[in-house]
Amino acid sequence: MNGKISLDTNIVIRLFKNDTHITKNLSSAPTIYLPVPVIAELLFAARNSSRPKENLKIYNEFIDICKVLDISRKTADCYSSIRLALKQKGCPIPENDIWIASICVEKDIPLVTGDAHFDNIDNLKIIRW
Repeated sequence: MNGKISLDTNIVIRLFKNDTHITKNLSSAPTIYLPVPVIAELLFAARNSSRPKENLKIYNEFIDICKVLDISRKTADCYSSIRLALKQKGCPIPENDIWIASICVEKDIPLVTGDAHFDNIDNLKIIRW
């Protein structure tokens, strides 16, 4: 692995819930990456919460210390290949998760996630915490 990690939404949520296992593992990470779809899901969760103003502040402060992984034309190419492979395997997953995986495959950055459906994606490096 290249020392870089990308976080899935469920890992960030666990961090915000003070999961000590996540906090400990992140403390040794040199750089934390967030795919744009993860940022979108986090901001939605904050706005949809019972304390949107407070949560938006917390979430944006965290996003600001991370490196953002944007979507490019190459990402779209990865997305189309991954989506087709999942369709052929009969293993559909949520659209945002296909985008998250596509970004990580394109950039060769492992994804830290708790979601098992990512296991069906070829060439995606997964880390489980």
